[in-house]
Amino acid sequence: MAIYQEKDLRELKYHILTSARHDRAVRDLAGMLGMGVQPFRRILIERLDMQYLENLAGRYEQWEARGDREDPLDRALGRELFTSYLPMVEPSGMEQIRAEARASVEAGTPPSEAAARARGRLAEVLRP
Repeated sequence: MAIYQEKDLRELKYHILTSARHDRAVRDLAGMLGMGVQPFRRILIERLDMQYLENLAGRYEQWEARGDREDPLDRALGRELFTSYLPMVEPSGMEQIRAEARASVEAGTPPSEAAARARGRLAEVLRP
């Protein structure tokens, strides 16, 4: 009987996230969600595999250049960022958050305020 041990990669993942290029992306993303950097790093370590973490900075830069360009609310929320570029949220969950934000704007809430609330809701969904 072969016994396989899963290697604990948390320390290696942490080192990846603290490299200069990755650190900038992590800080930008954490700021976008209104979270502290360390709690957000922990979420990334728990939710993403090594391949996504190694490519996190590049994926973030690609989203900055190309992602969510059609809709300002989607851009403020990072809809494609957190469902496609860094798949951390189920598309259905993101659509629910997006729909709540849209309904809030239609009810008269300023778009920036609705987007801020939606990002707060997204941060809640991401927390373990």
